[in-house]
Amino acid sequence: ARRWLEDNGQEFTFHDVRTDGLDKTEVKRWLREAGFEVVVNKRSTTWKQLDDVQKDGLSEANSLDLLLANPTLIKRPVLTINNTVLVGFKADQYQAIFN
Repeated sequence: ARRWLEDNGQEFTFHDVRTDGLDKTEVKRWLREAGFEVVVNKRSTTWKQLDDVQKDGLSEANSLDLLLANPTLIKRPVLTINNTVLVGFKADQYQAIFN
């Protein structure tokens, strides 16, 4: 995603959730706009390390706290532009948004 943005002359601000942390309000927005099923990366190493109770009990109600405690559970990249939240990278989607 970063390479695509750079190659297409798009200005952006990169935020590394591991080193820069998370903003609770922003994560709430991601969950509201994209849905917890999309934002939570169930293919991540962090997901695989969760116990079965956490995995089976994942819901809209508890996903915010789980993501704030485990930022690497967030499927990346997350692009927020205007009123759009896009999770994951697909070049054709980026092309449609920026053109």
